[in-house]
Amino acid sequence: MERIIYLDNNSTTRTDDRVIDKMLPLLKEFYANPSSSHHFGKNVTQFIKAARINVSNLISCDPDEIIFTAGATEAINLALKGLALSSNFSRKKIITICTEHKAVLDTCKSLEEQGFEIVYLPVNKDGSIDFDLYSSVLDTETLLVAAMYVNNETGLIHNIKKMSEVARSKGALFFCDATQAFGKISININDLGVDLLCFSGHKFYAPKGVGGLYIKKNLKNKITPQQSGGGQEFGVRSGTLNSAGIVGLGEACKLALVEMNDVEQRVGKLRDLLETELLKITGTFINGSKEKRIFNTTNICFPNNDASVIIGKLKNIALSNGSACTSLVVEPSHVLASMGVDEDLAFSAIRFSLGKYNTEEEMRETVREINNILVQKPVTA
Repeated sequence: MERIIYLDNNSTTRTDDRVIDKMLPLLKEFYANPSSSHHFGKNVTQFIKAARINVSNLISCDPDEIIFTAGATEAINLALKGLALSSNFSRKKIITICTEHKAVLDTCKSLEEQGFEIVYLPVNKDGSIDFDLYSSVLDTETLLVAAMYVNNETGLIHNIKKMSEVARSKGALFFCDATQAFGKISININDLGVDLLCFSGHKFYAPKGVGGLYIKKNLKNKITPQQSGGGQEFGVRSGTLNSAGIVGLGEACKLALVEMNDVEQRVGKLRDLLETELLKITGTFINGSKEKRIFNTTNICFPNNDASVIIGKLKNIALSNGSACTSLVVEPSHVLASMGVDEDLAFSAIRFSLGKYNTEEEMRETVREINNILVQKPVTA
């Protein structure tokens, strides 16, 4: 396989070799169903238990507050629909942000069609919310606030702690989509004050097809399950557990707990180098806040150019012009549009999302390749 400079880590990451090593025994030796009552099944259950502890240690919660799912999208559906459709709650209002991931927005749309009131908060030019507006729309009819910790396109970090405090003052629950934050930056459940929080393994060097949902203890028996079956995962999420994936997820959490700060320092320097050099190109600018964002992401506009064409010409460099879940849709990013970015400029935006396997030489080669392409003006569709 030809050498690829991979700069699309917000879409998915390469699985860490150490994670794969931990998974292999679950595929080759300990392959029994963990729900089986025989000795071999019980052996696998011990692996699941250890993984659950590793996940809970990363965010400082209790192990039995972690529900394993197939990923963040399933966890989002379970959290939002599970609460909204539960007979334990009578409130019918949900507040979210217009720049959320489509998994949240489309789930909210589904609930809206079922009679729920959904408030989509607008954002400022940097992607942040207006807290005065947020406080004004929260009321005693609000069941839930759903907000992402880190925006997948711009890297903006929302003030989740402050948002959850305001929500609690009105008796509302708080769900945090931590998909882009989990395993990258420190998360303490008690400090954040959230009631539910989701994550996906493939965003921090674990495999695809596994993720989870943190559910505060007192809510676990109040959520309506979204799939029926064998009653696995404390009766909240039925289905045979992905044992190998869960063990891999647990190992990735264990590694992140130890290595997170070092990765942030090293990758942050690479992102800054890449960004500094790209901003030397005439007309380029950053979308979103330069201060309140995660260390691995930059979103840059290349005015008078088509980002899709640039990406297509970079044969050995993997980049994105938005979320992987919407990249096949030919329309401007809903995130950038919500931030007031002109449509033509939005089509010129490229997201660079770095990971722990990137190098300084890769950053410099990326800058050279993009500069070479832009010399061949115009780069349009």
